[in-house]
Amino acid sequence: MADLGIDDIRALLSAKPRPVGWPARRARIEEVGAAWPSAPDISLEPASIDGMAAEWSCAPTSDPSRALLFFHGGGYCSGSIVSHRRMATEAGRAAGARTLAVAFRLAPEHPFPAAYDDALAAWRFLREQGFAARQIAVGGDSAGGGLTLALLMRLRDLKEALPACAWLVSPWTDLTLSGETLITKDGVDPLLHKSYLEELAQAYVPAGVDRRDPRVSPLFADLSGLPPLMIQVGSNETLLADSTRLAAAAGAADVSVTLEIWPRMIHAWHLWNARLEEGRRALAHAGAFIQARLLEDGQIRVERLSDLREP
Repeated sequence: MADLGIDDIRALLSAKPRPVGWPARRARIEEVGAAWPSAPDISLEPASIDGMAAEWSCAPTSDPSRALLFFHGGGYCSGSIVSHRRMATEAGRAAGARTLAVAFRLAPEHPFPAAYDDALAAWRFLREQGFAARQIAVGGDSAGGGLTLALLMRLRDLKEALPACAWLVSPWTDLTLSGETLITKDGVDPLLHKSYLEELAQAYVPAGVDRRDPRVSPLFADLSGLPPLMIQVGSNETLLADSTRLAAAAGAADVSVTLEIWPRMIHAWHLWNARLEEGRRALAHAGAFIQARLLEDGQIRVERLSDLREP
């Protein structure tokens, strides 16, 4: 099947207006995501985390002792294991790790802190399965990127072991919607506009919770002490400033940050990797980043064992 270009993807996305109502929107994102299922060599295995649905996936070349914990996007109100299966499974292949994708609870039925708590439950499930913290990478797109950051800060504040690194695709980091690119990129982003993001934020954040709360908007957090971050964002996204400001804030907090801004790409373009070359290349970049951090940790542990054997 021939590849598509980003303009073809834009046309597909623009062919139908966004449905009205959460059930219809959830069905639509699953329909779009299921158009390109996981590759036939990927093994899939359902899992349950205290009643929360999850799915293991693994490519033949992946190391089952390493894990990528993946949180899907969808503005905290839609998205699922099905909608993001192709992205999550191919990310695991690129990272050389098993992937655990989780179906955290969605707003408005389950507003904050439901997803926030589910992220911690998923992390602890992985640890209980015997994965060393430094053999785990955590990542996600859009709201899943924000949830990834919120989990990292929670683990840091609880003084728990942190993962080797985090991978953030088009992360939604500012639910106050103060980024200038919400205005300057509105004409070129086919997916996300300020009015829709406001609807999502209202559904996710309960009345009485400040949207600057770092558990909701990680951009406003103390980012010190976090593991290395890779941020990938498209130049044609209204959420571009959520990534550029995050990278600046993390760098100022002495966090190692790799920021990639992909020309002409749209929100979470990795989703279309089955037919979009730039999606596959972005996943390859992310996989190399993750593999290098997992390898670094393995080398450090070997050196320490060698040190112990020195006379």
